Amino acid sequence: MALSDDDVREILRIIDESDLSELRIDTEGFSLHVVRGEARAAATPARTEPPQEPRPVSEAPSDGLATIDAPMLGTFYRAEAPGKPPFVEVGAKVEPDTIVCIIEVMKMMNSVPAGLSGTIAEVLPENAELVEYGQPLFRVEPQ
Repeated sequence: MALSDDDVREILRIIDESDLSELRIDTEGFSLHVVRGEARAAATPARTEPPQEPRPVSEAPSDGLATIDAPMLGTFYRAEAPGKPPFVEVGAKVEPDTIVCIIEVMKMMNSVPAGLSGTIAEVLPENAELVEYGQPLFRVEPQ
């Protein structure tokens, strides 16, 4: 039995309203693996270096700026909705828990915290651009 788009949306809605952190469904011709929250790090393929908490933040050695990297593959959004102001602009001060963007994966919106304190120096991807896991999203002057 094949699942329709509506079936998948309903499954995701049920997961969103439940305490589940991970679900895998495999049927003929269809596979769905959903991970959210802290379980995401465990489901990510092994890396050569340990993941940083709460998400990847790397240091650019040449100019001293750090980057806020994409914690997952998905569509990058600077604001919570079209027409709304961006979460952060160049020059904005951020703290580790400041939401800097949203990454959409399978119609699920995932807030991305800065993960460090500093000042946004550059926004790298364009709004609504597809980003990959580990791709730099923002350059930040650390405090």
